[in-house]
Amino acid sequence: MTSSYSECYVWIWLPNKAEPVVAGKLEVDASKLHFNYGKSYLERIDDNAHPAIAIFDEELPLKAGALPLRDGLSMPSSIRDAAPDAWGRRVIINKKLGKKNDANIDFDELTYLLESGSDRIGALDFQLSPSEYVPRSAKNASLKELLESAARVEKGVPLTDELDQALFRGSSIGGARPKALIENGDKKYIAKFSSSDDLYSVVKAEFIAMRMAALCGINAACVSLAQASGKDVLLIGRFDRENIGRVWHRKALLSALTLFGLDDMMARYASYETLAEIIRRRFSEPRETLRELYARLVFNILCGNTDDHARNHAALWDGVNLFLSPAYDICPQGRSGGEASQAMLISGQNRMSRIAGVIDAAPQFLLSKEKAFEIFEAQKQVIEQNWQALCEEARLSEVDQKYLWGRQFLNPYAFEGLKE
Repeated sequence: MTSSYSECYVWIWLPNKAEPVVAGKLEVDASKLHFNYGKSYLERIDDNAHPAIAIFDEELPLKAGALPLRDGLSMPSSIRDAAPDAWGRRVIINKKLGKKNDANIDFDELTYLLESGSDRIGALDFQLSPSEYVPRSAKNASLKELLESAARVEKGVPLTDELDQALFRGSSIGGARPKALIENGDKKYIAKFSSSDDLYSVVKAEFIAMRMAALCGINAACVSLAQASGKDVLLIGRFDRENIGRVWHRKALLSALTLFGLDDMMARYASYETLAEIIRRRFSEPRETLRELYARLVFNILCGNTDDHARNHAALWDGVNLFLSPAYDICPQGRSGGEASQAMLISGQNRMSRIAGVIDAAPQFLLSKEKAFEIFEAQKQVIEQNWQALCEEARLSEVDQKYLWGRQFLNPYAFEGLKE
């Protein structure tokens, strides 16, 4: 594993503030990354005008000295949330080495933090200086430029300087699929592109699923479809940014994986049952939040989204309260047959993609089984009534419609074991 750095400084945007302040230092110690808050930041605790907040109080409380890592972690999970995932790492490897990512090419976490763009998800950024904040930004490239850049990275072809800058802007965001960040006036978007490996229109399938989720009453991120160079692009409105008086403010975001105290290697232990317990204990308006989470679980099964892992659930954090973020990354996953399982456990050791098991789990969401069944029936009806209209809006081909309907959306396996 290649490394060029031994430490970096963590900068944070405090709630409702337009400029970041330095929060502390991240240092390498025996292949692990340890964090400690800076003295100047801790002095803000009693500052009524600009009070310090913990990056996440259950993991990194506002205390002096190096903070211990949670068991099994090699770096604080709440800081790892701000690091690039698979796609961003591929962009960085291409930028530095001009190669396609494989098992023999990798950098350490500090390199990924410091070599990725500054407009990352959430309210953190990383610098070599504790006193001067210099954002790593790039020009606001066109979708055509971004598509060309993504295609070259997928093929392992080195980027030109111009295309390098075009894609660098989005190198800090998560996920495995080709994507980038764009800005249009007072809106910021994540742009998702089709991949050369796609067997069907994944971009349009996610658009339909996200729009359908909203029609089912789920608080889902806003989406729209665009085209560039004859290819479809999905635009997802960013909910971790707010434009106030022509100035961008950032909102802190924590993945469910961080709330669980797990890392990616331990994600198989994540469960909706545990997330429901955390919501009851820590979230504002827990009963309403539990119903929302339950509705998302039902919809994931009905639309065939089995990629509902713990990084695809998140909470907004203001230093005191947690709020479930709008739903995102709801995308039907390819499957050839009936039986399927969710990425997160539902209840106990059950993760099978069947509504019957979800209804049995209703009490842990403070719902009666009768109410749970109503939620399921209402969503099923919305999907049946709006499927054709959304397919027409997305201009989804007849071939892809046949591929998605009855296989991803409303797969018969989802209804096995249900009683009238």
